Amino acid sequence: VQLQASGGGLVQAGGSQRLSCAASGGTFSRYVLGWFRQTPGKEREFVGAIDWSGSSTPYADSVKGRFTISRDNAKNVMYLEMNNLKPEDTAVYYCAAGTFLVFSNIAVSTPDKYNYWGPGTQVTVSS
Repeated sequence: VQLQASGGGLVQAGGSQRLSCAASGGTFSRYVLGWFRQTPGKEREFVGAIDWSGSSTPYADSVKGRFTISRDNAKNVMYLEMNNLKPEDTAVYYCAAGTFLVFSNIAVSTPDKYNYWGPGTQVTVSS
């Protein structure tokens, strides 16, 4: 499956932004989907994930209550709604898809467990 994230850009602190991740070339509903982010010199960081139906969405503590993940299996799209953005949210955001047998919070927060990655989109939050 091919993934393409979009919607990044520059936003002021306290503002909102929505990222999209469009998929093609696979059966979208079969994949667990995740959002990760990365800043220069740091490892890729888990943001959140969503199970096959959208009923389970674990988040990193740093974004809990501010970010919301959703998916539309009919449109093959996943979203990341980001509210009350902070300068520390500045990063390249990546979407990923994985063929998990079991939806485990530990597993879905691990980058190496995902099979497919999009090229990333830059989000910059100014103070």
